[in-house]
Amino acid sequence: MSLRTAIVSIAALCLMISHQHVQAEVTTGIDELDPIFEAFYEGKGDTRTQALDALAALSLPDEQPDTRELLQGILDGDLMFHQPSSTIVWATKDGREFAMISLDRAEDLGRDSSRKVKRLKLNNSIRGYLRQLIAGLGLYSENSAERLTAIEALIDNPKSIEQITLDELLENEQDEAVLAALKSLATRKQLGSTDPYIRLEAVNALRTDLSSESRAAVVRLQNTDEDETVREAASAVRIFHEQQVKLFGWAETLFFGLSLGSVLVLAAIGLAISFGVMGVINMAHGELIMLGAYCAWAMQQLMPQSIAAALLISIPIAFLFTGAVGIIIERTVIRFLYGRPLETLLATFGISLILQQVVRTFVSPQNVPVANPDFMSGVLQINGVFSLTLNRMYILVFCLVVFAALVALLKYSRFGLEVRAVSQNRSMARAMGVPSARIDSLTFGLGAGIAGVAGVALSQLTNVGPNLGQAYIVDSFMVVVFGGVGNLWGTLISGMTLGIANKLMEPWAGAILAKILVLVFLIMFIQKRPRGLFPQRGRAVEG
Repeated sequence: MSLRTAIVSIAALCLMISHQHVQAEVTTGIDELDPIFEAFYEGKGDTRTQALDALAALSLPDEQPDTRELLQGILDGDLMFHQPSSTIVWATKDGREFAMISLDRAEDLGRDSSRKVKRLKLNNSIRGYLRQLIAGLGLYSENSAERLTAIEALIDNPKSIEQITLDELLENEQDEAVLAALKSLATRKQLGSTDPYIRLEAVNALRTDLSSESRAAVVRLQNTDEDETVREAASAVRIFHEQQVKLFGWAETLFFGLSLGSVLVLAAIGLAISFGVMGVINMAHGELIMLGAYCAWAMQQLMPQSIAAALLISIPIAFLFTGAVGIIIERTVIRFLYGRPLETLLATFGISLILQQVVRTFVSPQNVPVANPDFMSGVLQINGVFSLTLNRMYILVFCLVVFAALVALLKYSRFGLEVRAVSQNRSMARAMGVPSARIDSLTFGLGAGIAGVAGVALSQLTNVGPNLGQAYIVDSFMVVVFGGVGNLWGTLISGMTLGIANKLMEPWAGAILAKILVLVFLIMFIQKRPRGLFPQRGRAVEG
């Protein structure tokens, strides 16, 4: 036992040297770890922490698991003690047995019963100590993400890192994100200084740091610091933090409102074209959105290794496919019902049911998975209390791009001129030689195609299933009627307005009541202005 203790003590001394950043000159073989693991497995109290220190101080050959992997293996429970051979092994539970491989992962040791494979005993103290050791080793990783993770692990216990170590890391760090985290760690360490002037400087430095840890540290200092000047400074910083949190809370609400508004605009803009030009109440518009979402799913099934490329390709595919479906619907059903809006409502409602059943029959009645590409995953962290979800940011930008492309098409192309002529005065346009029947068909196809594009976007935000379109059909009509039938700018403004209004009311009214209040507002508004915010103009409309 005394020999083992001596080995552990020498190894602990090695760790102290390594904290001064002197690299070990001699590498240790994997077999020489047995005494250290034996001390950890059989020892108690300080003997176990000293064994961990010894393990962290060692330098292993490149082909072997490094000390961080071994420490993490202990923490995660992947390293276990095999009683018959008295060795530490990597063990994975498989039914009632454990599959084992050697410590260097070079040899398959077969299987053994769970009674003969024992976990290394851990308590909260040992777990915390392991996390600190892993974080300390991660500070010198070549991977910037690992260094950042290591710093974040130390942020709650800045005393565990020596000032000389912190100064050296600050001097040598090149990555901006890691450097900012190191500066925050250095500031947090200064809060524990015995010098009130250093604590005062640290409190003022935390003024722009809105992370929850820093805000809690400022509040703690305000309540407990023995120096009155430091307490007053902490109080002022706390008030500023509260103001900033409130301000960025409003900014986050505005962002979510714009995000919801962009979804509403995408869902409604195709309906605004067909409803405004043709006067068709298309209850199958939601199912066209659903078909577009399934196009995104189908492309991912065809290109499972290229999710980003599949998503980009699905945009034109969805536009062409749903546009073709829209033209077929117009030529086979709607063309015979012009001038009879209630009958078009019933007919398109029946078409919506048919499309839902087709998807249930030939694809699946259950939701299907549509993955987000890497560039749309995660968040853009602005500060400690404000972040932007990347997929919603891209949907917002995509909405504006689609809107701009559609406005340019209708304003600068011959097709757009003919669409505007038919929507403003169908009889006069026909007398001037505009083929109104063809324009009706192409316009309905254009609206359907844009609905399909909206479905691709929605596939990145919500579940894709046969009932997807039902969630957006009512909202789409609300946006179109509020903005003014057939007016694209009205659709954009009304969609964004309704999205922001909804999100502003949600915190105090709840999601369902907020929708009800928006609907009540729309009913009252339409009573006063039946033609919406931006009514369509033209002799046919005014007559």
